[in-house]
This record gives sequence, C-alpha cells and structure tokens, in this order.
Amino acid sequence: MDVGAAGFGRLLPGLRDRVRRAAFLGLDMEFTGLYSAFPQNNQPSLFDSPAERYLKVRQSVQRFTVTQLGLAIFSKEDSNKYVVHSYNFFLFPSTLGVTDVEFTLSASSIQFLSHYGFDFNKFLKDGIPYMNELQEKSLNQRLSEGSWRVCSAVDRDVMKKAIDEVTCWIVAAEEGETMILKDLSGSQMLEVQLVLRQALQNVWTQPLEDSEVVVKKVSLQQRWLLENSSYDYCRKELILMSARGFTNLFQILVKAKKPLVGHNMFVDLCHLHDKFYKPLPESYEEFKRNIHNLFPVLIDTKTVTKSIWKNYQFPRVSTLLEVYEVLCSNLNPMDPTGPVIALASDCSRYVLLKSAHLLLRRVTKCSDTVEADPSFSQYLTVLAEYLNKVNFIRGGASSINFSGEDVPSQHPPLLVVHVRGWPQMNERQIYQELKPLCRFDVRRLSGNQFILLSNKFKHVRLVLRDYKHHPNLQISVYRHWRHSPHVNCLLQVSGIVALWSLLAFVLGGPPCCS
Repeated sequence: MDVGAAGFGRLLPGLRDRVRRAAFLGLDMEFTGLYSAFPQNNQPSLFDSPAERYLKVRQSVQRFTVTQLGLAIFSKEDSNKYVVHSYNFFLFPSTLGVTDVEFTLSASSIQFLSHYGFDFNKFLKDGIPYMNELQEKSLNQRLSEGSWRVCSAVDRDVMKKAIDEVTCWIVAAEEGETMILKDLSGSQMLEVQLVLRQALQNVWTQPLEDSEVVVKKVSLQQRWLLENSSYDYCRKELILMSARGFTNLFQILVKAKKPLVGHNMFVDLCHLHDKFYKPLPESYEEFKRNIHNLFPVLIDTKTVTKSIWKNYQFPRVSTLLEVYEVLCSNLNPMDPTGPVIALASDCSRYVLLKSAHLLLRRVTKCSDTVEADPSFSQYLTVLAEYLNKVNFIRGGASSINFSGEDVPSQHPPLLVVHVRGWPQMNERQIYQELKPLCRFDVRRLSGNQFILLSNKFKHVRLVLRDYKHHPNLQISVYRHWRHSPHVNCLLQVSGIVALWSLLAFVLGGPPCCS
C-alpha cells in the first residue's frame, strides 16, 4: 500500500494499534544515493574497520536523503498463522519553517529507482515530511519567538497570492464575513494560516477538507478568545506534530520495542538515526549504543541466511529476492509445520520466518518432529546467536554487533606487492593491472610497496601463481615482521643503537681500576 502525505494522518492511529499488536516488524528503505564519491577514498574497502566504515557511511548519509520507507507489520493470529500488512511510505524532508534541507542525487541510484517504477512525482509532491530532534528543537524555538519563515519558493508564491487575496477582501468585509482559499497542499494549509494570522490581527483561519482554508474577519477580542481555545488548529503542539510527519510513526516504532528485521540493514539504521532521531554522532560506539537503545532486538536476514547457506546445499545468492526464491523452491521442501502467511496487502517476501523455521527444524532434528505450532518466541530462541548482528559488507568484520563486540572477518592472508621498473605507480594502477585476473583492494604500504586484500582464497592462489615470475611486480604473502615499515624502522634504529654501543665499548676500552 503506497502512502503519501495526503493520507498519512488518517492512517496513523490504525498504524499505532497494528504496531502495538505486532510480533515483529520488517523494514526496507530507498535513498537518493548510497556511497558519496566525495571526499575521495570514501568507497567501502575490505581494509575498513567497522569504525572506519561508519565514518564513510556517515558522510554519505549526510549528503543523501530517504525517498521511500517500506514497513511490514507481522501479527500472529490463531495457530501458526501470521497476517502481514505492508506499507510504502513516500518521504520528503520537512520544509515547514525549518532551515531548507539540501540533499544530493546519485545518477546510478536514481536510474535504479526509475528502472523499478519508482514514482518520483509522489516523492516530490506528496512525500510525508519528517524531521529529527535537532530540527524540531529549532522549529519549536522559532514558533515560541514568532520568527516564522517559509522556506520553499513555491510556498512563498502561494503565500503571496493568499495574502493579496485576503488583504483586498478584508478592506470591504464586515466582521463575521468569511472567504475561502482553495488549492492548498497539506503543509501550505498550515503555513497560509500562520502567515495570515501573523500579518493581520483582525482575521481568523480554520482548515476545511479538500485543500481549503476559511478566513474570517473578527474583532480583536474574538481573536484573543479563539487563540486561547482548545479548537485552534494552529496550536504549537499541533504544528510540531504536523511538521514531524513520519517521525511520529518512527517514535511509535521506538516505543513499541518490537524486533526489527531488515536485509543488509546497516545503512538503513544510519538513516533512521540521522533523519528521525538525531544527527549521526562522530563516535561509532555512541552510534551503536543509540541504535541499541532505540531498537533492542535487530535481525538482519543477510546475517541469518549466510549461516544457513553453509548447512544446506543451496546455490549461492545475494539479493533478498534470490534468497526468497530459493527458500520457496524445491530445494527447500514444504513443511506442514511451517508458518502460514496471510497477505493483508501487497507483500510477497517473508524470508525471516522461513529461515527461522529451517533453523528450528535443524535444532529439533534429533526429536521426532518440529512442534506443530511453533511460537514466535521459539523462532527468536533459535535466532538468538544472530540477534543484533548486522551484516558488514566487504570489510574488517563479518557483522556489527549492536549489543557487544563486533565479529571479525576471516579473510585470506594479506599480500604485498613490490614494484620494480614502473615508477609513479599508485593504488588505482595496481588495481587495474590485477583486475582481469581477480579482484583485490589495494592500499599503499611505502613508496614502491602495496598491500593487497581479497575476500576469496582462490584469488590469492591465482595471483601468487600467475605473478611468480613477473618482471615488474614481485608478489608475496605479507609478513608483519618483514614488511611493516614500523617494524623495519624499529629494527634499523635498534641496529644503529647496538652498533654505537659496540663502538663505544671498543673505543673506550675496559674500565680502569684504581
């Protein structure tokens, strides 16, 4: 179900109830870009530690924005049946009286979204606003000070037209007479009212349905009474709620503390923190603590399925759709005790439940059969070793553990390249030289030495074999004591100190006895 700003407010109370009753929640997000090309060397690397990767992702998250957030709400019904309601929320940064938000578009990401039929008009024209706590604090302060301003150029034109119409009308109008302003969007209806009330002390405004605002000429006494009534649609708390937009639902998700499920969800979590909670902190550890406090139970289906694939004769796949297709194929025969999914709306992928049921079958292999009606708590039990471990793509850890120490990766050994006869070689040139044979990440070690790192053992064997007699590139396994510049420097200094000590002993002679 696609949801824009026009229908979001009406859905919010029902969403709150469904989230409260949910067994778990599924999340997926689309962005205007993934990894920023600026500054240089911001692309992910196998050399990245989790903290280094986080800083790279943080820079990208600050440049790109969220275009759509998919939420699937899974509720346990009778027996082993789950009903899922899915929603695609179109999002657009709030322009309601806050500093104008800037974001970048990545050509490849926009092309990807276009290929899969993403509705850019709905994103731009009907995107649900959102803001984080820092932006809300700024808006709250401006509302208290009365320093309201309209950011959008389109909205400024609408404001000017509305003020012109009202000022021309009010000259001849009698107290109690009304006029109607039409064709206003959700945020414009609020902004028009605030601007008119600020500019004219003898008018009162009230929203109508169908993008209309009624303007009434009133006395100063009536104006004061209306401003202090509980029926004022422009009360500060209502303005803040409108400006928060989707952040209201985010806060409902946080309060519910339901298990949150995603696939390769590290970047998703960074955007959740930055767009709806607080700007991403510089500290990686602080980021982990914040996310764990917001969502105490995280399940990354990539982490789960990577483990399952080692125990079953399934073909290697990477995307969520491919994983789903394998789990639904003949390679994974139907199990009558497996979970039943009732699709309340357009939703067709439930990888977590199928994966959890595979694990449950494996755990209970020694018993006769899996219990006919496994509870979700049983699924959580067999998933315990994967909880809060989010997949880490091509880096120095296999997963990020939001409730403990990160899990290191088991990479093949490092290789070192010694360049001879090719002056001015750089990392990019080394990468291009090896690319036809295999893929390595490259990092400079010293002037003519480079470190190679791959996540495939066969690539290490290939390059050691094929470059064994290369005239310009001498490639060998990296030995820290032999190749590290720091160790070499220490050995050289130690050698010099030892030599001087020996010379001092020889030249000084034996000590004299008195």
